[in-house]
Amino acid sequence: AAFTHRHSDGQCRFAVDATHTLGWILVTAIDIGNVFEIDQRTAWNLNDRALQIIDGLRHAIDEPDQFVLHYQPKVDISRHEVVGVEALIRWNHPEWGIVSPGKFIPIAEETDLIVQIGDWVIREACTQMASWAESGLDAMSVSVNVSSRQFRHGDLVATVGSALADSGLAAHQLDVEITESTLLADVDTATEALERLRAMGVRVSVDDFGTGYSSLSYLKRLPIDSLKIDRAFVNDITDDGDGFAISAAIISLARALKLDVVAEGAETAEQVESLRRLGCKKIQGFYFSKPLPARQAEGYIERFAKQSALRTMTEDGKVIVA
Repeated sequence: AAFTHRHSDGQCRFAVDATHTLGWILVTAIDIGNVFEIDQRTAWNLNDRALQIIDGLRHAIDEPDQFVLHYQPKVDISRHEVVGVEALIRWNHPEWGIVSPGKFIPIAEETDLIVQIGDWVIREACTQMASWAESGLDAMSVSVNVSSRQFRHGDLVATVGSALADSGLAAHQLDVEITESTLLADVDTATEALERLRAMGVRVSVDDFGTGYSSLSYLKRLPIDSLKIDRAFVNDITDDGDGFAISAAIISLARALKLDVVAEGAETAEQVESLRRLGCKKIQGFYFSKPLPARQAEGYIERFAKQSALRTMTEDGKVIVA
């Protein structure tokens, strides 16, 4: 991404191409149209920090024990069971400690490092899910997020095929999540890749549905299995405002197109209840569990199954945690 700067009243001003913004600028810059203004010293500090993170990521890729996956359960409230988990990467740097994904993923996405990191996530998630399946948790699936660079610069289909073969995981137990913006950036390429994944038996979900440049026509054209309602709509779903109306529309659309639907980011009983009333059966969020390390996630899933942690009140139908 090319950018220029000029000094103005002690500030360094970067004119950034809006389609190729540097991830490290986006972290702290103040958006004023197509120009981002940041303090000159901050600019150089950000640049140094970004280079440090890039260098750290290169070492982490060579020493993958620095990376770890946490798993957030997806609950089917109609069946009262955990039906899947989403794999979310964490970086445990030897000197910095735990680095938030929000700090390193945007930078990794500006480089091809995200392809190598994403490939590792797919392989690790498949290996873990196969282990769970062998231990009896075979009614679940694992979801992995795929970046646009994995589509453009990686060989996603080959990586997935290799991960499934090496781990022994059944293809239908892997769910690839991709954002609307990635799908629409190159519909032909996305369609070809997703069709090959679907031919293997892998499921495909559209993540953060409704937050990108939505085009309903692509829903009929692309080989997808489910839509994920973004947390932004779930956050205000109980207000009977835009969040409620948009969520209702997404659920109705998914039902009409015979697509599955998952709501993410549910944090309160009221949100879960609103989603239940709208007919959304699968829900993910802190209301049920935060993302957990593999062993803790397995324990949560087993306790959920044994104790029926989720139950429905018979009098008014409200969903609560026991």
